[in-house]
Amino acid sequence: MSYKTEQKVRVKVPASTANLGPGFDSLGMALNLYAWIDMAISDQTRIQLIGDQMSGIPTDKSNLIYKVAQMVFDKAGVSHPELEISMYSEIPLTRGLGSSASAIVGALAGANALIGNRFSTYELFQIASRLEKHPDNVGASLYGGIVVAFWDEVRAESIRIEPHQNLDVLVAIPAFQLSTEKARGVMPQHVTMKDAVFNLSHSSLLVAALSTGNLEMIRLAMKDRLHQPYRAALIPGMKTLLNECEDHGALGVALSGAGPTMLALVDARSEKKPELEKFLHETLAKEGIDAQLLWLKPSQEGVTTTILRSEDASLLSLVENEVLA
Repeated sequence: MSYKTEQKVRVKVPASTANLGPGFDSLGMALNLYAWIDMAISDQTRIQLIGDQMSGIPTDKSNLIYKVAQMVFDKAGVSHPELEISMYSEIPLTRGLGSSASAIVGALAGANALIGNRFSTYELFQIASRLEKHPDNVGASLYGGIVVAFWDEVRAESIRIEPHQNLDVLVAIPAFQLSTEKARGVMPQHVTMKDAVFNLSHSSLLVAALSTGNLEMIRLAMKDRLHQPYRAALIPGMKTLLNECEDHGALGVALSGAGPTMLALVDARSEKKPELEKFLHETLAKEGIDAQLLWLKPSQEGVTTTILRSEDASLLSLVENEVLA
């Protein structure tokens, strides 16, 4: 089979939230915050980062997007050592909203599109899970919607769930970063059988609730004893939010990924949305935490790629003209 090589592509990839409380490393949901990547075969590597939120990311060949793209080319047996890459992202770095997963998925999809989509989405999922080790994040960004997944260090498998149309998401994004390594470092190496069974049963119930659209059951299912009690010490106010958000209109509340972002699932028809927003803001403010609150929706669509023509506007031009907003 012959494959066509494209010269330039644009990738759009959604953010993701992982765990959703009890589904540690196994439940993820795509959110309608996005990163855009333009990738082109070139005669010299140039990497352009658009926006202050990506300060500190490498602009040479140590850049993650460049390195992942080269992995795709190597696997396909082709050589494109020089790339022109532009990236703009709404997804905050190291906040628990899948910024690294979105970069990996975007790089995989972009490089794959440049070489005529030689690899299937399933194959890209395998590569992404091997790189990120979190199939919940990469699966959500790749497929969109809600993803139930596992990675056993040999392969990844997943099933996608269509999000309920009335499911809203409120995120509170603190103005500080928290690395996954630090968040995992506070967790115990062993848990009791009682806590393991608690999480297994609650995670199973949460998957059933999300699959059937039983939104009211979420408030009973979205409980965790595996990671959130240990991570709460890293985020002032988190314990209060976990214990009391449901009294102010949330269906359920969880730490988003490794944090520090907090996430509440909400029925879009609820009249208590303003109350919940106020409670989140005031709880974090009492702890001296400045946080950005955003109302989001699950992203139905995963990563997408578009072949660009020479006359198409650059990513920088689109951002400057707020076309992507």
